[in-house]
Amino acid sequence: MKKHECIIGIGSNINPAKNIAAALFFLRQEQEFVSVSSLIKTSPIGIPDQSDFLNGAAKILTMMEMADFKSYLKDIEDRLKRDRTAPKFGPRTIDLDIVIWDGDIVDPDYFSRDFLKTAVDEIKLT
Repeated sequence: MKKHECIIGIGSNINPAKNIAAALFFLRQEQEFVSVSSLIKTSPIGIPDQSDFLNGAAKILTMMEMADFKSYLKDIEDRLKRDRTAPKFGPRTIDLDIVIWDGDIVDPDYFSRDFLKTAVDEIKLT
């Protein structure tokens, strides 16, 4: 079985320091954790009348296939009480998205969101 290298975008604007720390705790306990970027404070996109976000990225090695790993990230979001009925760009306890999988950019937001590109690029070579 192959280990896959994955870089995950991480974001939160509901108790962001606490929820990002909790998500990183789960990733460290349950996957092979490589590194985490600096966290960047960003203005909300889409719905401006909400708290600023903290965003960053983490590099993980996993034995899971991409579809299973996406489900696993959704499970972490659920454990941290992510409200899936809220608007797409609304407040959230945690947002975890695969940005790079085995060296391939799989999230087009990498190209349009400077904060995401900055965080991913910070850890891409670690």
